[in-house]
Amino acid sequence: MKGRKHLVFFISLILGVVVLQYSIFTPNSVCARSFRTSIPTVVDPGYEVQILIPGCNFHGIHGITFDNQDNLYAGSVVGQSTYHVDTNTGDVKVFIGPPNGMADDLEFGPDGRVYYTSFLLGKLHCKGADGKAVVLAEGLPGINSLAFNKEGRLFATQVFMGDALYEIDLTGGKKTRKIADPLGGLNGFDFGPDNKLYGPLWFKKVIARVDVETGQVETIATGFKTPAAVNFDSKGNLYVVDTAAGEVIQVDVKTGQKTLIAKVHPAIDNLAVDSKDRIFITNMARNGIYEIDKKTGKARTVVEGKLSCANGVAVSTGQDGDTLYLANVFSYAVADGFTGEISYLAGAHAEGLQIHYPVTVSVHGNEVLLIGTSTGTVQIIDRLTNQEKTTFHRFKSPGHALMMDDGSLLVTEMDTGKIINARGKRGRERKVIAEGLASPAYLAMDGNEVVYVTEMVKGAVTRVNLASGEKKTIASGLRVPAGIAVLPDGKLVVVEVGTRQLVKINPSSGTVTPMVTNLAVGFPPGGPPALMPGVAASKSGAIYVAGDIENVIYKITPK
Repeated sequence: MKGRKHLVFFISLILGVVVLQYSIFTPNSVCARSFRTSIPTVVDPGYEVQILIPGCNFHGIHGITFDNQDNLYAGSVVGQSTYHVDTNTGDVKVFIGPPNGMADDLEFGPDGRVYYTSFLLGKLHCKGADGKAVVLAEGLPGINSLAFNKEGRLFATQVFMGDALYEIDLTGGKKTRKIADPLGGLNGFDFGPDNKLYGPLWFKKVIARVDVETGQVETIATGFKTPAAVNFDSKGNLYVVDTAAGEVIQVDVKTGQKTLIAKVHPAIDNLAVDSKDRIFITNMARNGIYEIDKKTGKARTVVEGKLSCANGVAVSTGQDGDTLYLANVFSYAVADGFTGEISYLAGAHAEGLQIHYPVTVSVHGNEVLLIGTSTGTVQIIDRLTNQEKTTFHRFKSPGHALMMDDGSLLVTEMDTGKIINARGKRGRERKVIAEGLASPAYLAMDGNEVVYVTEMVKGAVTRVNLASGEKKTIASGLRVPAGIAVLPDGKLVVVEVGTRQLVKINPSSGTVTPMVTNLAVGFPPGGPPALMPGVAASKSGAIYVAGDIENVIYKITPK
C-alpha cells in the first residue's frame, strides 16, 4: 500500500517529456468478469432490498507480479490477502487468505516461492509448494517493496512507517542487513541490466539508482508528481507509474528523458511486466488491474470494482432524489441513490482533493465530513466545490463525526471511549461530552439535544444528552453494532456486524427487530471487524447499507 505514515488497516509532465497522448483513456471492460454479489434476506415484510452498487474483488489492490508461467498475482493490505488473477478473463481467486496473506508487494524468487511484504504486521513472508507461510523477517513496520537481483539476493524497503533499504536473509536465520537510511521513500523498485537497484523516491518525487553494496543513491530522472513504482522489461526499458498524475512513463536511464506512454485514472499503485513485455498496472481507488498498450496508450480492463473498501455511507436528499456520499479508504465518491451511478471525487494520492484514508462519512448542509480512523483526522469538505475547508487533527482513532448547527463537531474516539466536541480553529478547542463508552463507533442525531452512539465492544446503543452528558442504554445484547441511523418515524436502524443483519430499534421500548439478514458485513469473515460498515437513512425512508465484505451498497426501501 503506497500510503501515508499513519496508515493502520489499514496513495503533468514537464520539460523533456515526449507526449504521445494527453486524453485520459477510460478502460474498456470487455474482458473483465463480473463479481457475483450475494443477495441478503429480507425478514421484515414491510421492506424490500436491492443491490444498488454491486460488489467486487479486493479491498484496495497494490503490488502485482508474474510467476515464470505469466500467471499474475496481486496483493492487498486491508484485504489481508494475495490473489491469483487470470489476465484474460478477469477471474480472481484467493491465493493466500487473511490474515497471513496481507501483501503490499510480492515477488517470485528463483526457488519458485512467493515472497511478500505484510505492511501493517512489519513482516516479510514467503510461501512454497508446501503451502506454509514462513516469516523471514519481522519488526519492520511499513515493510513495503521488494525485489531480487541477478544473484538471487532479496532486498526490501520500509516506507511511510520507516525509511530504509535492507537485504533479507533467505534462510531467515541471519539478521537483516540495513543498507541505507533515510532514502526519501524508496517505493516499488526493480533491478536493472546493470544489477543496480532502480526505484522511485516517493517524497523526493524522483527516480533514483542505488548501489546495494555501498548504499550510494544517484538521481536519474526528475519532474514527477508522485512516482510510485518502476519495472524493467526484457529489453532493459524502464517504466514508471505516477500515482498522482495517473501516468505511465518510460524513462531513459542514461539521459533521464521521459516519454509518456499512457494517461489513465490517478491512484495507480504498482505495475508489472510479463515475459511478452506487456505492462499491467493497479489502481487502488478503483480496485482495478489494467493492461496498457504501449503503442496507443489505451488501457484494457482486466478486473475492476466500483468501490475500494465499502464502509462509510451518508445521504443527502434534494429535488433530484438521494445522493450518497461514500468513504472507501482509498477513494471518496458520490452515487445516485436511484441508479447507483458513481462519480469519483478523490482517490488516494491523486491530484486535486487530498483525502486521508476516510473510513466513515457524514453530511450536514453543504459540508461533508470524512473521518480517517487510522490518521486521526476529520476532514471538512465543501460538497458544492469539492474543496477542503479544513481538517481537524489528533483524534485518537475517531470512529465517526457529525457537524452541529453551530459548526462544531461531535467526534467519537474509539481508543479513549469518549465523545468529543471540537470547535475553533482546526478544532483545537475540545470538550468531553461523554466518556466511559466501550469503543464508541457511529453517531446519529435526534434533534439538537440528543445523540445516539453504538458501543461496539459493549454491544449496546446508548443515548447521550449533549447538555449534561447523561448516558442511557437504549438497547443491549447486540453483537458488534456499527452503523446507526434515525428513520423519519424516530426508530433507529443499526448494522449488527456480529450477526450480519440490519435491525430496527424502538428507542422508547428498546425492542430490537431484525429487518434484513445475511448481509455481507464483518470483514474479515470470522475475525474482528477491520472496517465498520455504515448505514444511512433518507427523508423518504430509504435505507442504504455498506457491505464491507463484498464492497456492496444495499438499498432497503419500504414497500
